[in-house]
Amino acid sequence: MNVTKDKSMYKVSIILFFLALEVGGQKIISEDFTLYNGNIALSGTLSYPETAEKLPLVLFVAGSGNVDRNGNQAGTPIQIGYIKTLADSLNANGLAFYRYDKRTATPANLDKLGGITLLDFVEDAKIAIERFKDDPRFSSISLIGHSQGSLVAMLACTHAVKSYISIAGPSTTIDKTLIEQLKKQNTDFGDAATQYFEELQRTDTIRDVNPLLRSLFAPQNQKFLKNWMQLDPFEEIKKITVPILLLNGDADLQVSIENAEKLKQAQPNATLYIVPKMNHVLKEVNSLTENYNAYSDTNFPISRQLIRHITDFITKKDE
Repeated sequence: MNVTKDKSMYKVSIILFFLALEVGGQKIISEDFTLYNGNIALSGTLSYPETAEKLPLVLFVAGSGNVDRNGNQAGTPIQIGYIKTLADSLNANGLAFYRYDKRTATPANLDKLGGITLLDFVEDAKIAIERFKDDPRFSSISLIGHSQGSLVAMLACTHAVKSYISIAGPSTTIDKTLIEQLKKQNTDFGDAATQYFEELQRTDTIRDVNPLLRSLFAPQNQKFLKNWMQLDPFEEIKKITVPILLLNGDADLQVSIENAEKLKQAQPNATLYIVPKMNHVLKEVNSLTENYNAYSDTNFPISRQLIRHITDFITKKDE
């Protein structure tokens, strides 16, 4: 798919929704609108405390899957709105927040996604940066990349970005990450995945896939995976010149804390915090049962330490 970089395509639709709410005695403004990357619609929500002062803006880049701006994924039990909860919490701490539907979460985009690669997600993030870089309401832009979005945000960092935050970002290429995850579930799955990635690297395709792994290695996913596996977070993070904050929960079942520690090795000047009791969807949990339940139960609170670390990092860098 060809993705235009012509600035004439960085267009915004008319504002669809404007809302003001009271949160803790402070009015929070919320604006819904759509940006476009060529013919790909990227609808999002900007929220910020009402104030006459300029505010730091957080731009959130979501993880893998068909994640919408709130953190929900159609067709899955993940309907807990964890990204919106993060936005609300940071708004309450004096930060502006922009979140958007991934192109894969928008039904109108689905027939336009042939040949999609990870670099398309990078271009989507850059369009959001372009939209806000000269907005007089905001004093700076900080990128937060979560999970897959950690690498996307690394690659999207431009001169307009003042700081970069990685939450649960893998430190290795996607083939190594997936092989490690699959081996934890089943050694045979990990061995099969190793063979599939080697075949994909050699031939651009995988001929025969174990039915139990077909959803991951389906033909329509293979070009995406091959592009993704060429991009190494350990090397890419070395290219970032702005302040970096690395965050990983010690209850994360998908991305271990060793990944954040390895990214710290690649960028010794980065700030690293391992967040106690935080799982992959940013919730505070106290047991393995709670960890699993937190993916589908809205009653689990977002990690308070996560909010504190992000707020302190951005506000101090913005001084």
